[in-house]
Formats: sequence, C-alpha cells, structure tokens
Amino acid sequence: MSKLPSLLCVVGARPNFMKIAPIFSQLSLHAETMSSVLVHTGQHYDAAMKDAFFEQLGIPEPDIDLGVGSGTHAVQTAQTMLKFEPVLDRVDPRAVLVVGDVNSTIACGLVAVKKKIPLIHVEAGLRSYDREMPEEINRVLTDQISDLLFTTERSARDNLLREGIADDRIHFVGNVMIDTLRNHLPKAVPVGETIAHYLPERSRSFDERAFALLTLHRPSNVDNPEILRKLLDAVAKISEKLPVVFPIHPRTRKMVEQAGLEGYLDNPAILPIPPVGYLEMLGLMKSAKLVMTDSGGVQEETTALGIPCITLRENTERPITVEQGTNTVVGSDPVLILSCVDDILLTGGKAGKIPELWDGKTSERIVDRLREKYFSH
Repeated sequence: MSKLPSLLCVVGARPNFMKIAPIFSQLSLHAETMSSVLVHTGQHYDAAMKDAFFEQLGIPEPDIDLGVGSGTHAVQTAQTMLKFEPVLDRVDPRAVLVVGDVNSTIACGLVAVKKKIPLIHVEAGLRSYDREMPEEINRVLTDQISDLLFTTERSARDNLLREGIADDRIHFVGNVMIDTLRNHLPKAVPVGETIAHYLPERSRSFDERAFALLTLHRPSNVDNPEILRKLLDAVAKISEKLPVVFPIHPRTRKMVEQAGLEGYLDNPAILPIPPVGYLEMLGLMKSAKLVMTDSGGVQEETTALGIPCITLRENTERPITVEQGTNTVVGSDPVLILSCVDDILLTGGKAGKIPELWDGKTSERIVDRLREKYFSH
C-alpha cells in the first residue's frame, strides 16, 4: 500500500455505491498528499450488479474485496469483522470512512474503533425510531462510536444531540447521493431503452410519459404473505389507471413465488423486470408519473427530481422528504395507497422543494473537512 497517509473507505451493498462514488472522486483530486483505499466487503454479493454500478458510477475497482457474501445478520456482521481486521493491520489508515446503515457499516466501524482508529460516518443521525428495522440498529450504534458525523438534513443534529453525541463532532454537509444524481442525470438511460431491453414485446405499446414505478424489498413488506398480497392487490388496481414498471429485487421475487402470488406479475399492465443499473433506474425515476417505494434512497432521489413519491412504510428516517420534498408516507394500507395515487393523478402531487445543501457539492464539503482534521499534519 502507499506510504502516504491513508483514508480507508468501506462499501458493502448497493445503497453504499451511490454515496461513495462522489467522495472517492473528490478524494482522487488530492492523491499527491493522501492515499484513498477502497474496501468492498462483498455484502452485496451479486458480482454482475456490483460491476455494473461501479462502471456506471465511475468507482475504481476496490483495492480489497472481502467476499463476505450472504448470511444472517449475525453471520454477515461477524464475517465482515473477522476479514476486516487484518486489512486495518496491513493498511494502518489515519481514519476509516463508512456510509449509510448496512451491516458492513457497523461491522467495520466496530473493528476500527476497537483498534483506536477514528471512524467517520457519512449519512449520520437519520432515525425512523423503528427498532425492528435492522438498519436503525446499525445507524444508532455507528453514530455512537463515530469520531466525525456528517449529516444530510438539519434534524439529524437534534437526533444526535439527544443521544449524547458531542456537538463538535456533528457536521451538516448535505446529501452526497444528490451529488451522484446531479453528476449522472445527463447520462440517465431513456425509459424506452430499458423496456425494450427487458420486455421487447411491450416496448412498442409502452407510453414513456404515463407510468408508475414500484420498488419493494423490505422484510416488513415482502416477508409476510398477507401484507405482500395486499400491496400487490393495490398495485393491480393502480395498474388499471397507468402501467406499473416493477424492477423486482431477487428476494422479493422469491417471496412472491413462495406465497403463490405470481399471478399478479402476469397482469399485462404490470411490467416486471430484473434489478437495473443506476443509470437505468435514474431514467425510470425521472420519467415516472409517480414512484411507490420502501427504499430510503429513492425517497431522497425523487425529492431531488421533483417526482411524487409514495412510501410504502409506516415511518421514514428521512423526514425532510415529507416536510419539504415530494414524499408521502402511507404504510401498507391499500385504501391509503390508492387514495394517494388518485390525488397525485388529479393534482400532480406535492410540488416540494430541494432541501438545503442538496446542491451537488456535499462531497467537496466532506473531503475538505477530512483533510483539515486528519491530513493537514
């Protein structure tokens, strides 16, 4: 490894890739004074999808791939910790940077602080206050052990202060995912190309100006067959008003099949496609009449794009997307979902506004603070 002082950056799963891309790009501008080492834990174990995202987002191949793979939360976390510790011994970084709230985030964070290496958390302070979400546990614990906490919205500071985090460790920098969105929006893949690639028989009749986009993957929605059936039933009713494009997470497809609900996917107005790359997803989001999702990142991206978003969860850790953005949280109640869709189709939905510091320059602010704190001496 380089003899320059190094910052070790960790990614583990798909949501991390969009957050690390602009940070790593900004770090590369300072390669003469500091070394940036990228570790991929392999928590996201679809190699083809990982490669597609890295290529589209311009992320260099990881310096180290831990190859952790799938498993229970305990197995995945433990394996990551076991494989990450020797990396720290070898690299001896000045600091470790983690993003988001996946298992890799807390696993690598714990190893770093136990070895007295400062931990930096990007996207700190977000809270759903739902401890049944594994991500919520990861968020709270990572924030408690972090030396430097970068927040995406001002309410995150209040959350952290209530939890006893020292104010001088908290820095409001904006949303790094919006850097990625702004950088790549001109390269977004047109919807027609995506549909023609995955569903060529549908491409001629598909109206790119009138469709809904659906993403669904959280255990609270897909693991319970009754909740999954209710959601798919609501989607079927929505598809009578406008077609629904549905990139299906592999786990969601598996649960649909196990619950015997494949019939919903045979509906000609529901377009099931495999998971798509970032540029394809960006093209789908920016062209949709509305987006239905249980993803945190999609709530932020739709707010940045000004596209109406319906969140199929009982809560959100990103309240600014509701208070200022285009997001409405409805849970899994079909009546509320259908009512919200009708309102969007009638009125166009919430106008929303771009939140403070979601300006495409978050990665610059992050790297400036990192250099000042860890690499100026």
